[in-house]
Amino acid sequence: MRAVVQRVKRSSVKVDGEVKGAIEKGFNVLLGISKDDTISDLKYIKDKILNLRVFEDENDKMNLSILDVKGELLIISQFTLYGDCRKGRRPNFMEALGGEEAKVLYDEFLELFKEDDIKVQCGVFGADMEVEIINDGPVTLLLESKKTF
Repeated sequence: MRAVVQRVKRSSVKVDGEVKGAIEKGFNVLLGISKDDTISDLKYIKDKILNLRVFEDENDKMNLSILDVKGELLIISQFTLYGDCRKGRRPNFMEALGGEEAKVLYDEFLELFKEDDIKVQCGVFGADMEVEIINDGPVTLLLESKKTF
């Protein structure tokens, strides 16, 4: 599982011109699911997201987590995070999990956050989405459960 985590002042996602999810201060998370992902990958990425210390404390040091600042999450499925561009000019998506199998894992990932005291919004799985991101910093981090980078 891969995630691009961006600290944002606000973010929203639209489908066909209609806002489907919107947050204020927190993280915009673009989430890619691979063919090899399991529930342990979901839990690993969730734990990393909730405990990343990238929000400033009273001394302007990145020392607080999204839980500490009562931030919000906008989680958007992003199939193309598994696009392999090492050869040729067209990305190879052979490692990405697609279709209903990926939707099941995406929905399970969203469910994991219900036990936490945090607002979670999402996009529409598989839809053509328009994402607005107002970066804060900017702070952008790459996470991967298999730790290949």
